Amino acid sequence: MRIACPYCGERSLDEYLYSGDATVRRPDTSNPTAIADFVSYVYERTNPPGQHRELWYHAAGCHAWLVLTRDVSTHAIASIEPAKDVALGASPAMKDTA
Repeated sequence: MRIACPYCGERSLDEYLYSGDATVRRPDTSNPTAIADFVSYVYERTNPPGQHRELWYHAAGCHAWLVLTRDVSTHAIASIEPAKDVALGASPAMKDTA
């Protein structure tokens, strides 16, 4: 698999580190159900086939955090966005889902 970094261009998968699901949100510790929420956050995840938004770190390149939308069955990458843009709500994919 090759990943097209928005800063460095297309690079081999070997340059990146996978860091998990980009859609999971850490639970609020002040919530009365925080313990149950954290158990669910850590242990209760599904892994359905199809497209997933994932965090990737360009470790052997520009050190950027990226959000990839990738089909986990075929490894086809639909989009690549800087994680900063996604976090700030500036990415086109975030605007489409809002």
